[in-house]
Amino acid sequence: MRSLNQDIKEKLSRLNILEKLIVVNLVVFIVGLLFSPILSWLELPSEFGKYILKPWTLITYTLTHYGFIHMLFNMLFLYFIGRMFLNLFQPKTALNIYFLGAICGGICYLLFYDFLPKSQVGLPLVGASASVRALLIFLCAYMPNQEMRLFTLKFKLWYIGAAIVAIDAIGLFGVNGGGALAHLGGSLLGYVYAKQLTKGHDIGKGFEKFMDAFFALFKFKKKSPLKTVHKNKSKVGGYTKADFDKFNNQKKIDVILDKISKSGYDSLTSEEKDFLFRAGK
Repeated sequence: MRSLNQDIKEKLSRLNILEKLIVVNLVVFIVGLLFSPILSWLELPSEFGKYILKPWTLITYTLTHYGFIHMLFNMLFLYFIGRMFLNLFQPKTALNIYFLGAICGGICYLLFYDFLPKSQVGLPLVGASASVRALLIFLCAYMPNQEMRLFTLKFKLWYIGAAIVAIDAIGLFGVNGGGALAHLGGSLLGYVYAKQLTKGHDIGKGFEKFMDAFFALFKFKKKSPLKTVHKNKSKVGGYTKADFDKFNNQKKIDVILDKISKSGYDSLTSEEKDFLFRAGK
């Protein structure tokens, strides 16, 4: 009979990377309900002097929620945006935008919080809103003419993005001005990331390499005393067939994404849509 741990591991393995982030947010929320003092070590302070003592909070605040409704709406948005995003882009790109959006939102919060007209001194920053904004605005900027249906109405993505940014700009003068600052920081990151990617520049590659190197520090590999080197006859010019297939698939994805950015998702053929769906898997 299979154990509960095996069942949980199997179900988690079926989740995409953003769904796994939703699980992490939920776990942190539950832990916070049981041991609330722990959350104070994850939230981003509004004072730069306090932040210096807790530099990790520039990222961990985005995984922290105090209110259930706050967390629920953020996770619902992350789920639906994530399904659309991962049908078009790689999981690592989603992670880059998610965490760079958090960092950019946190920096804006630290730099400009004291200049808000109704700032509340000492109010820390929590929530995944900046990261979710980054993913959403990225999509809006990358394929602005793509249409989304709401009941019987159709809206282009750039309309939605512009409306969200306008609401956050107005929010600077409200009681949650600090949150609005972070939202705008995340939106800025998403917009710049998308525009640079359309030019062929992935600004998240540096962050991706840094995180890969960081997690590699915690991986220990056993060294074998002797290694037997066999020449791989399946390689041509130092590349395997799998390398060529991966390269060709990525080029095909780039061509399709460029078509989406110019003419919208509906301009794709059924074969192109099927190929994107499979690639997203």
